[in-house]
Amino acid sequence: MDSVKSILITGVGGQGTLLAARILGDAAIRSGYEAKVSEVHGMSQRGGSVVTYVRYGKSVVSPLICEGEADVILSFEVLEAARCLPYLKKGGVVVTSTQEINPMPVISGAAKYPGDLINQMKAAGVRVISADALSIARAAGSIKASNVALIGLGADLFGFSHDVLYESIMSCVPEKAKAVNEAAFKGGLAAASQRHNL
Repeated sequence: MDSVKSILITGVGGQGTLLAARILGDAAIRSGYEAKVSEVHGMSQRGGSVVTYVRYGKSVVSPLICEGEADVILSFEVLEAARCLPYLKKGGVVVTSTQEINPMPVISGAAKYPGDLINQMKAAGVRVISADALSIARAAGSIKASNVALIGLGADLFGFSHDVLYESIMSCVPEKAKAVNEAAFKGGLAAASQRHNL
């Protein structure tokens, strides 16, 4: 890989976006790349929007991703994926969970959650890979592993082998959570494989 790869990770506080970024950064280093991980400061408390950048390659100058630079948007929630679309480069891919979390304006009744966002993104010419990461994680034993399920779903887009990603997951999660995260990763890989075979 000669050029720098840019992954924008987005979700809401409490979904494990930072752990996902750490796993991808670790996988980049294990693959022999320089890596930079940067959290965009904002409302990272539980329920607020969180955006994290992961950039890796032979030489990475800046940890930041500008509009039109992201190769992949890895999103834990559909509306967050749509919000970050300006950052996606032409030909980039959105990998998103189908989960919908109502933001405060929707909860308060001031707004409605936009419907059918995945199909709207596809209609706009965006390549979208989607699956219910929460259900995959629940089947693996804990909804907290939805971040790792999402990494499995997008595994073929990052430029790392599945073995390296697995090693990074096992290195970054606590001992007691390893079995659940292994199952979630395999579930994400299986969901991606199913999509390719449709």
